[in-house]
Amino acid sequence: MATLTTKRFILRSITMDDIDDIYEYAKEENVGPNAGWKPHESREETIEIAKQIFIGQETVWAIVYKENPKVIGTVALIDDPKREYDRAKMIGYAISQNYWGRGIMTEVAKEVIEYGFEQLELDLISAYCYPFNLRSKRVIEKCGFQYEGTLKKAERVYNGEIYDNLCFALTKEEYTQKNKKVISK
Repeated sequence: MATLTTKRFILRSITMDDIDDIYEYAKEENVGPNAGWKPHESREETIEIAKQIFIGQETVWAIVYKENPKVIGTVALIDDPKREYDRAKMIGYAISQNYWGRGIMTEVAKEVIEYGFEQLELDLISAYCYPFNLRSKRVIEKCGFQYEGTLKKAERVYNGEIYDNLCFALTKEEYTQKNKKVISK
């Protein structure tokens, strides 16, 4: 698994040693519901979920400050269930609400997007959020994703409610063109 770095963060594989840190933010009342999952009720629940979706995954990273080994969130490139194309992945992320509003997820997501296009040679990265999750929508927009539309009644979440998905995508061409402009300025 590739370890990625940004100005402030190290993105590294998740291990069982990270469970307490993950549980700490996964139990927060506003983190999971903004992404469609219920707050974790126990450390054991976090262990089971980590075994299923985090541990040993090539493109799932823990977000860690360079000067502090504490895991404050996760970011991943995973299969997009809405697209049947092996060179398209979906970006997903969660971060402790104690760190919201600091530009962390935008910084981290941009690094993961670069990795997706430059190292994994993806053609497209998608991103989705619920209409009420304005913070996530802002991260998606800052990363250069283009709004594709709203998929109505798209997802049943943990409490049985059905939410719409705001759908965004960034193609390799759009990414390359945007970075050419940045380099030439």
